Amino acid sequence: MARYRVTLEYAGTRYSGWQKQKNARTVQGEIERAIAEATGQRSFEFQGSGRTDAGVHALHQVAHLDIKLRVPPETLRRQVNDELPADINLLRIDPAPARFHARHAAVARSYLYQVSRRRSAFAKPYVWWVKDGIDADRMRAGAARFAGMHDFRSFSDDDPEEKSTEVLVEEVTVAEAGDLVLIRVGGSHFIWKMVRRMVGVLVEVGCGRLEPEAVERLLREDTGMPARLTAPASGLFLERVFYPRDERRLPLVPAFALATGWPGRP
Repeated sequence: MARYRVTLEYAGTRYSGWQKQKNARTVQGEIERAIAEATGQRSFEFQGSGRTDAGVHALHQVAHLDIKLRVPPETLRRQVNDELPADINLLRIDPAPARFHARHAAVARSYLYQVSRRRSAFAKPYVWWVKDGIDADRMRAGAARFAGMHDFRSFSDDDPEEKSTEVLVEEVTVAEAGDLVLIRVGGSHFIWKMVRRMVGVLVEVGCGRLEPEAVERLLREDTGMPARLTAPASGLFLERVFYPRDERRLPLVPAFALATGWPGRP
């Protein structure tokens, strides 16, 4: 067996998340099926850097693959892509050291959320259309209060008795791109539904229904408000998984160019 690093993208709309499940269609399940079809092998390991929930997309998910290759990695990439549905695409397959582990070796992750200020005929699966007016400056004032180490128990459905809900948030950036408001959240790791609830709270701030200072109160108090404000999965992308020596300073731009004229990623 040799180990390979796999970089991939997917639209999560039709899938019940990343992780393979017995009775649901998932991204990991589709890729493992495609690898088996392309190689004829049934004995291999394919593991991602982390899970994404149902409906969540990825621009640069990373996984490791342990398999006996009979063809060059680039040939395998093309063969597996031929077996995959159009909404999953392997970008690269590269040889990796045996010690490389897609999840354990990652040092940081960033998520991108796209809020649309207008209705779109093309982008509905990839944005959250908010009909009310949004003040991005108010959102930036609220976003600044998320930075640092905080207990996000009220921003997650994870049980704090079973799993730590303390997370170091390194970056929460709000930018505007035409009719889009972009929110990037970066940190070492994230817990279940955390980013979508952060976005929901920031949109409430942007719409004037919460003050920016309310973020501090919601972090201190174990309240159900963030859960009620959970943003839809449609606008959320796993933007990047970072490993040692990776460049961390990336431009904050939309996920991809759309027919609406929104700018795309470089």
